[in-house]
Amino acid sequence: MRVEYKNLQFIAVRGDIANQPDVDAVVNAANAELKIGGGVAGAIHTAAGPQLYDECKPLAPIKPGEAVITAAYDLPNDYVIHCLGPVYGKDRPENIFLSNCYKNALQLAEENQIKSIAFPSISTGAFGFPFKKATKIAFDTILEEVDELKHLQKIKFVLHSEQDLNIYQQYLKDLS
Repeated sequence: MRVEYKNLQFIAVRGDIANQPDVDAVVNAANAELKIGGGVAGAIHTAAGPQLYDECKPLAPIKPGEAVITAAYDLPNDYVIHCLGPVYGKDRPENIFLSNCYKNALQLAEENQIKSIAFPSISTGAFGFPFKKATKIAFDTILEEVDELKHLQKIKFVLHSEQDLNIYQQYLKDLS
């Protein structure tokens, strides 16, 4: 599904975050050490190759809500923006930390004049953040930042399941 909102194109698809050749940057739902992990971090590191972790090592550790940027290596993108989402019920205030992930990723995209970015659903896998609550935070945060975005033209959400995609599509329908 594709929606235009304030000169930005918003897209939601079901797919593999590590295979998004139509965007300049992908967001990694990273761990604090920026290592290969499960889920999104595993997919991105595996597809990017070992050079990604070599570049990540001196940037780690990061704290919940923080983001750093690296090259994408063997991914079909120019950049990877790594965000450490909060572990639900452990990293408090988890709503603020999750919001900061999206804010900081968008800020790095702007600083690097990135025109298109793909986000997974941060913290909703192993970190246990309730999906609907995380989706609302993602949309609320991004919409608060839209007027500050000068370079970004496309924001893509890459979801793991059909059920997750349906939730994101409902938010996109509300934008149109």
